[in-house]
Amino acid sequence: MAAMNNATEGQSATRPPFFDGADYAFWKNRMEYSESLKKNRDFKTVYSNGKSRANKYLVMYVMKNGTEKNRIGISVSKKVGNSVVRHHLTRLIREIYRLNEHYFKKGLDIIFIVRVNAKSIDYHTLEKALIHVAGIHRVLEKSRNEQNE
Repeated sequence: MAAMNNATEGQSATRPPFFDGADYAFWKNRMEYSESLKKNRDFKTVYSNGKSRANKYLVMYVMKNGTEKNRIGISVSKKVGNSVVRHHLTRLIREIYRLNEHYFKKGLDIIFIVRVNAKSIDYHTLEKALIHVAGIHRVLEKSRNEQNE
């Protein structure tokens, strides 16, 4: 009850206040130029009409979508590991993409398929693999090295 007394009028102590445009970390750190690819038919369309390239850890399908935003899909098979391992890899891929999305061209549907070899690698190796396969696809607008100069 003491927590409720400290809350301002009209706000609950257990939930943050209604988003009013303040600079919350959640809203600030979301992907700016991308959305998720969720529907099965969208995945099938990219698989059948898109171009695929691969390296040791990832397979990447890319197809133009005719919009100004990228749509990102991530697929991790049960062969890779249990749900904890699969979700960990999914979160890593999404975070790597989020931190590097400004290097990617816009208007693409992109699907990342994680291979079994990826379950035992660290974040930096997976990041290099993602940037490598994106470079093979030529979907990077500018290289990371050019950005750092």
